[in-house]
Amino acid sequence: MTQSSGPEADVLIEVADGVGHLTLNRPRAINALTQQMCVDMADALTAWAGDDAVTSVELRGAGERGLCSGADVRGLRQLVLDGGDHQRFFEVEYRLNELIASYPKPYVAHMAGVTMGGGLGVSAHGSRRVAYPDSTFAMPETNIGFEPDVGIMFLLARAPGELGTHLALTGTSVGAEDGVLVGLADEVDGDAPPGVLAGQRGWIDECYRGHDPVAIVRRLEQHDDPAARAAADDIRRRCPLSVAVSLEALRRAARMDNVAQVLAQDLVLADHLIGGPDFVEGVRAQLVDKDKDPHWSHARLEDVTRDEVLAAFGEA
Repeated sequence: MTQSSGPEADVLIEVADGVGHLTLNRPRAINALTQQMCVDMADALTAWAGDDAVTSVELRGAGERGLCSGADVRGLRQLVLDGGDHQRFFEVEYRLNELIASYPKPYVAHMAGVTMGGGLGVSAHGSRRVAYPDSTFAMPETNIGFEPDVGIMFLLARAPGELGTHLALTGTSVGAEDGVLVGLADEVDGDAPPGVLAGQRGWIDECYRGHDPVAIVRRLEQHDDPAARAAADDIRRRCPLSVAVSLEALRRAARMDNVAQVLAQDLVLADHLIGGPDFVEGVRAQLVDKDKDPHWSHARLEDVTRDEVLAAFGEA
């Protein structure tokens, strides 16, 4: 065994019996990703890719709560407030995501517990993705003025029916079985609770069709199924601009050929959205002050114009 990081490092990196082990090591923060963690992981993976002594890689999270809760968005918010270069974080993170998606050796991600946001970025693009009975998957970014990034739109756009649209717009958390159903994981290690999404395909596929977010929400609001109306309420509470941009990003991702193309789109959207007022306000409300009452730049989804959506993609 070779140890290349100390026990207090945020990423533990070691090789044992031909397997490269990456352990995210910020358990008090559910292993939230910092820029340096992404750099360290990418450096290790790059070295191992050319090392014949390393035959595969395994990713785990330290602690009992989960693999990774996502990026350290509180730190990102402070960086924005301080006038720092937030875009550099995403350049580093997305480089790591692309490296994992195209990795030349088996990359096994153990997706125990909370696996959300950036946590899916470092796991769901692996060649073998193992869920567990306690796995909780989500891309909750529309709740903080952002969009589901880290290339996950590539997977959500290819989920059965409109399940990916439902998850992208609402940020709904799902368990292990549903994670496999939508393509975020390959298998479940253990007896997990049954999934719920397959039984909701009827109203989900009916309501989430098309490219118009307002039409989607109105169909949800008018549907007989209370779960559909609850989804509409959830979307209404989220950042209107984020919801509209996320739907557009998802539909575009469906026409892209690989994860790298989706990550390139994510980078453009990050530059526009993270520097805007909604991200700072969303993180404040959800994670800093925890008052759950963000004041978005648009009062309603109906107030978001098509030009504003296109501007997020650098097209207006």
